[in-house]
Amino acid sequence: MTATRMVTATLFAAFLGSTALAQDVTLMDGVEPRAEGNSVVAGGSFQNDAPWTIAMSHFGVNANTWTVQTAHEAQGVADADARIENFVMLDANFDQAKQVADIEDLIAQDPDVLIVMPVTPTSADAGIQKAIDSGIPVIVHTGRTENQNFTVEIQGGAENFGRVMGDFLVAQLNGEGKIWVLRGLPSHPEDINRYNGLMQSLDGTNIEITQEDYGSWVYDLGKNLCETFYLNDPDVDAIWSSGADMTRACVDVLSEFGADIPPITGEGNNGFFGQWLNMGYPSIAAEYSPSQAAAGVRAAVALLEGEALHKHYVYEPEGWDADKVAEYYREDLSANVWWPTELPEETLQKLYGN
Repeated sequence: MTATRMVTATLFAAFLGSTALAQDVTLMDGVEPRAEGNSVVAGGSFQNDAPWTIAMSHFGVNANTWTVQTAHEAQGVADADARIENFVMLDANFDQAKQVADIEDLIAQDPDVLIVMPVTPTSADAGIQKAIDSGIPVIVHTGRTENQNFTVEIQGGAENFGRVMGDFLVAQLNGEGKIWVLRGLPSHPEDINRYNGLMQSLDGTNIEITQEDYGSWVYDLGKNLCETFYLNDPDVDAIWSSGADMTRACVDVLSEFGADIPPITGEGNNGFFGQWLNMGYPSIAAEYSPSQAAAGVRAAVALLEGEALHKHYVYEPEGWDADKVAEYYREDLSANVWWPTELPEETLQKLYGN
């Protein structure tokens, strides 16, 4: 065997070994390596002795109840691992400029890993590049970036989320009718891609979007939107809501007006689950667990342990029907819990117990 072939064979064997090891790493239930266009971060690339400092740029902790829980999920994993000496989380408060400054601040602290939840598709790009150039691995989750030089990404399949809801409404309406659309936060990559998923579902149908606006995934804004929609034109056959807090709000508005509840989409929120089970309106719950933040911390730990990881992970679960929702709904917990969760029972009761 020539020297060139020996080197090639050695590299190929190393790649296969890294791939096999990467397949063995579990970041979160439902998270899988992307099937196509993937690569492997070789084992040992970022191995480092503990204690560790892990930094996280969060797009907006207090934006809504879901984002609050993501912070708890990430903190819970970090607190449970004694090797993580410092877990530093900065809140961008959905401000692009603040995220730029936050990432600069975090890089200056020389963390072992940087985790980024991007505010917009470009808000973290310069920071990602600076971290990578400084030898700091970067994990991106819950929002895409234009800069693809990160180390690992875990994406919640926003198009899948939108399609799960859209396909449900198309089936309910037999492909024709009028719908309202309640979107999330303007310019946020998650909103953009969920909406793209809806558009994919509606392609080729006779379903018309008669009213559409942004409710930022929060109850109060969602309620204002639905009140406006109803007063503008109450004729609607179904409602696509990008977030369960907005779903609950819209159902409350229609109930206050004495209107029937048409097919309406939701997601894994305890308050929505209780409302749906109690009222029995046609719905589906798209799954988007706040534990994606825990998966980000887990990926950081895996890199520092010297594990091989894939560069791209996806999270594209099926929608939940009422039977599955009934398995998760907790009457003893508040409306602010999101499912599925990795928070232990003690923490659930402390944070959300009625």
